[in-house]
Amino acid sequence: MATRSSKDIRRFNHLVSETDAVYHELSLKLGLSDSAMQILYTIYDTGDDGCLLRDICRLTGLSRQTLHSSVRQLERDGILFLKPEGAKNKKAVLTENGRRLAARTAGKVIEAENHIFASWEKEDVDTYLGLMRRYLEDFRKEIRKIERETEKQDESLKRN
Repeated sequence: MATRSSKDIRRFNHLVSETDAVYHELSLKLGLSDSAMQILYTIYDTGDDGCLLRDICRLTGLSRQTLHSSVRQLERDGILFLKPEGAKNKKAVLTENGRRLAARTAGKVIEAENHIFASWEKEDVDTYLGLMRRYLEDFRKEIRKIERETEKQDESLKRN
């Protein structure tokens, strides 16, 4: 029999999904794909010098394929350009048009997020962020356990 989610986990997952849906709807209303918004947000938030592609991947959770596809489209649209950074790395840098677009899209999202946290008590922000970090770390540990169990099962099946 399958294990069902607890009431709290269902509530948590629902809130995460609803939050993602709000970001998605906003991206669409601003004329951007989710991945384009995440890329613009990350570059805009890191400053005028641009951001390494590997860092955008890490910070957004976008797959490399999705990142590269979106970056190519943003390049074609004149929003950003890639600049070599060392032997193997590339940095995504906003063009002037890209800076204007990012300011009126990602910049507005950042303002809204900052406004929310500024309206909360500092202790509430610290508690929220601390619990989110703890959940993420614990979830990663649980996922590693699942991966190890799966590897053992796969090895067992190969032997049989």
